Amino acid sequence: MSSEHALEHGKAIPSLVPARMDRLPWTKFHWMIVVGLGVSWILDGLEIQLVSLVGNVLKEPGTLHLTTAEVGLMASVYLGGEVVGALLFGRLTDRLGRRSLFIVTLLVYLIASGAAGLSWDLGSLLVFRFIAGMGIGGEYAAINSAIDELIPSRYRGRVDIGVNGTYWGGALIGSAVGLVFLNTDIIPVEWGWRLCFLIGPVMGLIIIYLRRHIPESPRWLMTHGRVAEAERTVDRIEETVRRQGGELREVRDDEAIEVVDYPPVTYREIARVMLRDYRSRSFLGFSMMVTQAFLYNAIFFTYALVLKSYFGLNDSSVALYFFPFAIGNLAGPLLLGHLFDTIGRRKMILGTYTLSAVVLFITALLFNAGALNAASLTGLWCVVFFFASAGASSAYLTVSEIFPIELRGQAISFFFAISQLTGGVIAPFLFASLIGEGDNPARGPLTVGYIIGAVVMLAGGLIAWFFGVDAEGKSLEDIATPLSSRKGATRFQGATPVVPSTDAQTRSTRDERESEQRPPD
Repeated sequence: MSSEHALEHGKAIPSLVPARMDRLPWTKFHWMIVVGLGVSWILDGLEIQLVSLVGNVLKEPGTLHLTTAEVGLMASVYLGGEVVGALLFGRLTDRLGRRSLFIVTLLVYLIASGAAGLSWDLGSLLVFRFIAGMGIGGEYAAINSAIDELIPSRYRGRVDIGVNGTYWGGALIGSAVGLVFLNTDIIPVEWGWRLCFLIGPVMGLIIIYLRRHIPESPRWLMTHGRVAEAERTVDRIEETVRRQGGELREVRDDEAIEVVDYPPVTYREIARVMLRDYRSRSFLGFSMMVTQAFLYNAIFFTYALVLKSYFGLNDSSVALYFFPFAIGNLAGPLLLGHLFDTIGRRKMILGTYTLSAVVLFITALLFNAGALNAASLTGLWCVVFFFASAGASSAYLTVSEIFPIELRGQAISFFFAISQLTGGVIAPFLFASLIGEGDNPARGPLTVGYIIGAVVMLAGGLIAWFFGVDAEGKSLEDIATPLSSRKGATRFQGATPVVPSTDAQTRSTRDERESEQRPPD
């Protein structure tokens, strides 16, 4: 009897898929995953930075001649598209698979972003920007899930954090491209902004070729009744790893996980798992995502306003000050990421959140005293976000590994949507309101805002310390046992207060018991 047929009859099937994937050595195969999937964050950073630069150009008569409010609406529509895309494609990636969705979401982004360069009025531009945002939002859910499930457990933290941090690499590329394409001495104004929207799709066309060679997550296959296909996929991955020089140890039978047939997860079950069975982890994910989003959006979206209002910089000077800020953000995850796998998740999250809070508090006091100029303020921000960027990336890592695989994509999308709506809406408005008017605005209100930001980050770090999970080096199935597991309990409890128990598990167990009691034909 095949594994698939056994699952159809509710029989538990042992699988060594997780153990085989986690014991793989690092090879070129894993670099292909990092490059092929990790480009999503580069594209998002590129998009955000280019659109922020294009905004002023689109107000000119030779372009779409937008108002300031309409430029702001363009950014909000893109953000709204990310939220909708994350929720929609997050649901689909849990039901249809990682590979199907990370191909689809990239295609959605490629087509819509390229079409934005052909926009003929505000309405068409907003439609294309919303759809492009949907593609990128869907990428966050599908890609984080796939990376976590394909990367060996001992490398998972550094890879996830490093990949999330490459957002700022995309922002740097966007700034450099903008300096050329939006320079009217090089390219006419009516063409430059359109070419900016084509940079992302050109990069994406190269990456989509790589993604064609990335397999479906064997873990997803295993937990969706396709055990034999999962084993065959791991066979092919192991063959590739051996061909690339990797040595594989034998896996033991006691490393197997037993899986049973499991119906599609309903919204009711998602709510029950996240709000009852894993409520402390849900609180952890919510706190980490919202606190880092609040700090980032508060500082980043008022970055230019602060430099212009308090230090008299013009637009071209502000653009140059962005480069060191972005470099600090990029360096943090790349240099600190491996420590999340060695020192540990909780210690590093507490450390990065706390250090960013302390430096921001010192920055607030110096700013209020008038002891800083534009260069020294930017330097302190670089230090703040060197640590905060690693912490923010660890928030995405945390929410992607502490919930069962059957709803991993939806958990990521849920917390991503919350962070975007809270941090993206409240923080920029609040901090922009605190910036004074006139040539010499008062510093006190903004100082209070910086102190609030420091307190928020400190609170996020403390919550992670008390509610966090020591997930470093652990198999995903040990951190949160799949709902389709025969055991139905989290072997590595962490901060999980109760054993998950869902309607579908009850149905599966009842059906199996009735089948065993039924007399043979």
